[in-house]
Amino acid sequence: MSDALSEAIPVLLVAAPILAATLPLVFGLRFDRAGWLFTTLTTSSLFVATVVLATVVYSEGTVIHQLGGYPRAYGIELVADRLSTTIALLVTGTSAGVLAYTRLGGPRGNTFYSGYLLLVGGLLGLTFTGDVFNMFVFLEITGLATYALIASGDGPESAVAGLKYLIVGTVGASLYLLGVGLLFMATGTLNMIELAEAIPQAQGGYENTLVRAAFAFVFVGFAIKVAQWPVHAWQPDAYQHAPDGVTPLVAALVSTVSAYALARVMYTVFTVDFLTQTPYAREIVITVGAVSVVAGSTLAVIQRDVKRMLAYSSVSQFGLVVAAYGLVTETALVGAVIHLVGHGIMKAGLFIAAGVIALGYGARTVDEYAGLAARRPVVAGGMAVLLIALIGIPPSVGFVGKWYIALGAVQAEVWSVAAVIFLSTMLTLAYSARLLEKMYFTPANWLEDPHAPDADVVATDGGSGPGLTRQSDRARPDAVSIGMLSIVVVAAVLAVALGFSGDLFYDWLEPFVSEVFN
Repeated sequence: MSDALSEAIPVLLVAAPILAATLPLVFGLRFDRAGWLFTTLTTSSLFVATVVLATVVYSEGTVIHQLGGYPRAYGIELVADRLSTTIALLVTGTSAGVLAYTRLGGPRGNTFYSGYLLLVGGLLGLTFTGDVFNMFVFLEITGLATYALIASGDGPESAVAGLKYLIVGTVGASLYLLGVGLLFMATGTLNMIELAEAIPQAQGGYENTLVRAAFAFVFVGFAIKVAQWPVHAWQPDAYQHAPDGVTPLVAALVSTVSAYALARVMYTVFTVDFLTQTPYAREIVITVGAVSVVAGSTLAVIQRDVKRMLAYSSVSQFGLVVAAYGLVTETALVGAVIHLVGHGIMKAGLFIAAGVIALGYGARTVDEYAGLAARRPVVAGGMAVLLIALIGIPPSVGFVGKWYIALGAVQAEVWSVAAVIFLSTMLTLAYSARLLEKMYFTPANWLEDPHAPDADVVATDGGSGPGLTRQSDRARPDAVSIGMLSIVVVAAVLAVALGFSGDLFYDWLEPFVSEVFN
């Protein structure tokens, strides 16, 4: 492939979904259901283009596009290396897969799909940008689109949760922007590669007050975006009250890409030398992550609502990733990336499964899942596999990520992180086992069973029921499609298959990791 064509792919990946976001609105003036079709075609094409880009990066190395041909010192760059391409594959693949749920499960409406494409464009911009100010621009695009999608639910709770996300997210983005401003004052540049060279040359080098203050603002801003304790409160409300078709996309991608962006700034801009030479920088990062792991897991154990339980689980899982960043070892960084990818896949599958169960069978709380496996074996089986992967039981991608992070903790001799990994695994087992016990070992109460079908309703996933109770008013078994069930199964299969890919992940990320640490 020619250099010009390969360099154009990152630009197309960012610009195409943002431009395509206008199509559902335009064609929606004549066709009511145009949005889903255009969004499916766009996201599927984006995934194919990302696969092509990944092959180019693998064979030829990092792809850099300078917009307008301006030098990086004062221009804008898009950078596709092995790390950013990995996250782009997750973004495009997940955004295309979630549409299998929204086709029948909703939300519907062409304005919704415009927001959907805008969010995908913002996430891809965050992934590929090589400029810290444009990272802020894409953070804002992502935040506004996420707010609109969360608030697209029918009830007032969705609007309140969306507004809460908007306010807290704006605070996080503003703190990040303050950090960017301080970096510019200290160095006179905004390009990530230029910053990495300019920071140690600034007056005082890594001891420069502006540089250290910039790191503090950037880290706190991203801690809000990634939902680290105690600035996590927006996430459970957003996940619980967002429409069931929105939660998988937000849970799998929004905080995941923000966590990736934090790694990019920490390791590409501030570099390993800053983290190791700045007093208490590593310790603060590790502490924030470790406390979030314990707090998130503990809060997840006591939840009754399934979506809220999974939301607190995300607080814990992202805490593990942040703690891994603070270890500053090659093994821990690879483990953090694997855990990010695995978490995105697992949470997309789990929230789609929760949406299928809520849509088709009217169950939203842990107690309402009683007896689900006997009547809905496919969706219950997929959810069970994903929960087991979330715990970190081998062979699963959840195990691989935790294993590499634990090895990194041992290498760095930070035994507290190794202990936190063990504790979080036990707590994850506690809330996952509670749900599994309800699905597989607790018989349903036929007087209150929300997912028992009427006698004339046939389950779409191979289950059957005696038809002893009336169907819940919330349940719509006819709305559960084969596509919805298929995407749950695909997520479960990927969660297991990637568990055998630890060495492949390490080899794939090795050029990036070696560059960072050398």
